[in-house]
Amino acid sequence: MPDHPIPDSSPAHGAQPPKEARPPVLRPAPKVAAGLASVLKTGQYVWGDAGIIRGTRALLKINQIKGFDCQSCAWPSADADRHVAEFCENGAKALAHEATRARVDPGFFSRHSVHSLRERSDHWLGRQGRLTHPMILREGADHYEPITWEGAFSTIGDQLNRLSDPFEAAFYTSGRTSNEAAFLYQLFVRLYGSNNLPDCSNMCHESSGAALSQAIGIGKGTVTLEDFEKAEAIFIAGQNPGTNHPRMLASLEAARRRGARIVAINPLPEPGLNRFRNPQHFKNPLRALSTAFGPGASLIDLHLPVRINGDTAVFKGIMKAMLEEEDRLPGSVFDHEFILTHTHGYPELIQDLRLADWDEIETQAGISATDIRKAAAIAMGASSIICCWAMGLTQHREAVGTIQTIVNFLLLRGNIGRPGAGVCPVRGHSNVQGDRTMGIWERMPGRFLDRLGTEFGFEPPSRHGTDMVETIEAMLTGRIKALIAMGGNFLSAAPDTEKTAEALRQCLLTVQVSTTLNRSHLITGRTGLILPCLGRSEVDQQRTGPQFVTTEDSMGVINSSRGQLAPASRDLRSEPAIVCGLAAATIGDRAGIDWDGFAADYDRIRERIERVIPGFEDYNRRTREGPFSLPNPPRDKREFRTASRRAEFHVHPIPRTDPGPDRFILMTIRSHDQFNTTIYGLDDRYRGVFNGRRVVFMNPEDMAGLGLQQGDPVDLASHFEGETRRVEGFFAAPFPIPLRCAAAYFPEANPLVPLRSVAAISNTPTSKSIIVTIQPAARPHEAIEQIRRSVI
Repeated sequence: MPDHPIPDSSPAHGAQPPKEARPPVLRPAPKVAAGLASVLKTGQYVWGDAGIIRGTRALLKINQIKGFDCQSCAWPSADADRHVAEFCENGAKALAHEATRARVDPGFFSRHSVHSLRERSDHWLGRQGRLTHPMILREGADHYEPITWEGAFSTIGDQLNRLSDPFEAAFYTSGRTSNEAAFLYQLFVRLYGSNNLPDCSNMCHESSGAALSQAIGIGKGTVTLEDFEKAEAIFIAGQNPGTNHPRMLASLEAARRRGARIVAINPLPEPGLNRFRNPQHFKNPLRALSTAFGPGASLIDLHLPVRINGDTAVFKGIMKAMLEEEDRLPGSVFDHEFILTHTHGYPELIQDLRLADWDEIETQAGISATDIRKAAAIAMGASSIICCWAMGLTQHREAVGTIQTIVNFLLLRGNIGRPGAGVCPVRGHSNVQGDRTMGIWERMPGRFLDRLGTEFGFEPPSRHGTDMVETIEAMLTGRIKALIAMGGNFLSAAPDTEKTAEALRQCLLTVQVSTTLNRSHLITGRTGLILPCLGRSEVDQQRTGPQFVTTEDSMGVINSSRGQLAPASRDLRSEPAIVCGLAAATIGDRAGIDWDGFAADYDRIRERIERVIPGFEDYNRRTREGPFSLPNPPRDKREFRTASRRAEFHVHPIPRTDPGPDRFILMTIRSHDQFNTTIYGLDDRYRGVFNGRRVVFMNPEDMAGLGLQQGDPVDLASHFEGETRRVEGFFAAPFPIPLRCAAAYFPEANPLVPLRSVAAISNTPTSKSIIVTIQPAARPHEAIEQIRRSVI
């Protein structure tokens, strides 16, 4: 049966970014990351947007003990010994975006209609500056107009209270939300009577939490920053630290210098995993010249250019090679004492490895058995191993199985619960892990709800709520009629952009708590509101004095965050204050909670957190003394809180990812000039792309097979369950990616991700496993020649 198309309504309705008139300029990708170019880019962004004095002052407070926590990633900082410049280029861009002197005030909205703003690029929207006043888009209007905070809260409260069922509203959370705001938010939602708490983790690391909870009894990583100083081998899969977690490169450089072996498993060669010029070296004049112009430090010993979604095959091949050596010399490879004492399911795994076929492993991995055995040799030569991964693993249908296969690999040699070893899922947003700890989840366990209910004297709803995909589906059918989004860019971050836009338009009410303008403000329900909030870098002055908030990084460390800059507008409110305003307007004093008291003094919030959530005892004192770590039973005492009370081996088949004839498997990726859906600039210098974003990276042999040359215009179509989704106006870019694989930037490629294509168990959208066809665009020959001549 032929596919039937999903209508592309973007030209008329603005759900997708507009097409680019000309292709990006393509240049050879560099071989080294960071260095002088990174330092210059940092200055360009921060000083250009925030000013030299103000920008420099703010830079020196990022990730400092008495400063503010960077929002650009969740990579940890040292507990005490921190650099003067404890930030990376992308953190500086995030600061510049927040500290910009440009403003989006009521006059801006009177000059620009919503219809005209939909025709602008995401980059242009974000560059207009900070939102300054609460705004409302009334039903049928084409311009936002200002509204008082009291009027905004009253409008939202009235709409929520008119719903026939609290589960007809959904409450989204982005990973930039602090622990204090997240705790209040989930408390408000559950007092209101709902568990509909979708969050950004549903779209990125939900697969990690689901896999690890089943395998080791906790949905978090088990390593600390100090473990990178002790690891003898580090395996990095499905992750590009150079762009997404640049401060991680310094940890890898230090580990490599101490003799650790590093293996990168990634379809694309990334400069950040090749060679690294550490900008921190610029503080040492003797090393500055070498850092600026030298070859940089080599970071990896082995790169395995895996086919997209071939990671299970790679790790199963590594374990099979290890088993062969164990059979040859019994007791020389596997940690049998650990396996016997702390694990369950070992015989089933060994049987599966014996039956695994090398031909299938090589085919699905796209890697030769010889190279896989090289990775196995590195593993067998190391007494302590860390495995790191990010969204390159979590956004496939088989993501949970892939991550559990990595856990198997670590368990075989006892590499969990000892120094220098463990699992390290690297989160992208600064507090996405903390949000979950605070209760932002649609399926929080009964023990959490019981403690919450006891503390606040109510019975929380026990019915499970909706995650991100389920929320969109419920909005489409009218079962959810209101959406409140605490940060983020719901429309552009979600899969299946046109369906998500349709879902938002079905709502009676949509509310966005934001710092800057984004596309979610332009696709709304019948009534749309923008509530502008303080940024992480800004002073949070409340009735009782200046306040601070806390966050949890990827390694379970709680850090305090104190804003330093004057707020962009006197009309901004903090996220905790906004939540309190929403709660007071919606549920009033029915719960007997002093919302004004919470907004005035965040110590009161932390006092309640410590009585509800284990690990936060004496919260206020400890967080003032410095960072502290939350308990982690697998790491701290090899205690695995699974059903068997042991770490579980899980057996999974190797996924077969043949896209079919004339089709490709495409993954969405981030450019170096963006953070999540925020587009800071139009360059991706680490991949040699400049002044544009609508590119599709392809193997040169695949391009030749389609008769394509560099810069040729192409259209992309995805295929799923008989449906076709299309995006147009892309340009072909040759890149060393495995055959029949392709990559394109999000959010431009998000319309290709089917809403119903999700990972098993975690329900995460499969943004790294999109089956597509790539077709030359129908354009006059003369136009194509002109385009080619514009490309370097």
